[in-house]
Amino acid sequence: MSREQVSVSELLLSLDSSELQEAERVRATVNQQLSTDRGGVVLSSLVEYYLDSSSSQAALLLSSIREPHHKVLLEKLNESLNRAGTRLAAVTLLGHLIRKQPPWVHHISQSALLSSLLRCLKTDGDVVVLVTGVLVLITLLPMIPQAGKQHIYDFFDVFGRLASWSFRNPGHVSVVFLVHLHAGVYSLFHRLYGMFPCNFISYLRLHYSMKENLDTFQEVVKPMLEHVRVHPELVTGTQDNELDPSR
Repeated sequence: MSREQVSVSELLLSLDSSELQEAERVRATVNQQLSTDRGGVVLSSLVEYYLDSSSSQAALLLSSIREPHHKVLLEKLNESLNRAGTRLAAVTLLGHLIRKQPPWVHHISQSALLSSLLRCLKTDGDVVVLVTGVLVLITLLPMIPQAGKQHIYDFFDVFGRLASWSFRNPGHVSVVFLVHLHAGVYSLFHRLYGMFPCNFISYLRLHYSMKENLDTFQEVVKPMLEHVRVHPELVTGTQDNELDPSR
């Protein structure tokens, strides 16, 4: 670790100080350094500090990042998401950031971070990571509608995998976690049906016509379908129009 990183790390130790004046001094110093040539180093240290401490102050500072520093932030988040030991903290931080709706959020649609998040939701076996990750995806989708053209079947695969996971419980997790996961799957269902009704219904028809998926359909998906109204786009829209970036 460089001397610069050490000094920044030492500074961040006072970020959550109970001494209000000291904490404010550190926040002001970090904010000032983020806008200098050292911004990338400071940002990386700030992300690492959050991953170690789950500091709300660190998350607040990171949510104020402006372009072009978002590139370093997205790269750092992607790197952390791909490490099992920091995955949950990285997904949690991503959730904090996108809820602030930063001006660079649309860049996520073209970043490796989105692909990593989707891969995590399709393969990870930690139910807390899955619940946290699906809530992040649900929040993120309306902010990046342009990602539908490239990733729509990834979105649907995530739904199919988590619907099955919540029903079959391959991780043998407790009921309380399954309740949270099922709530997340239900919210994802509504998000996908609301944004891509023609494509989503087509996917459901194809996926749940397979014999091995019928039990999940009966127990999980059918009750969801019974509680939604017919989407007007199912009558007037098309699958191609739903994915038109100019829509």
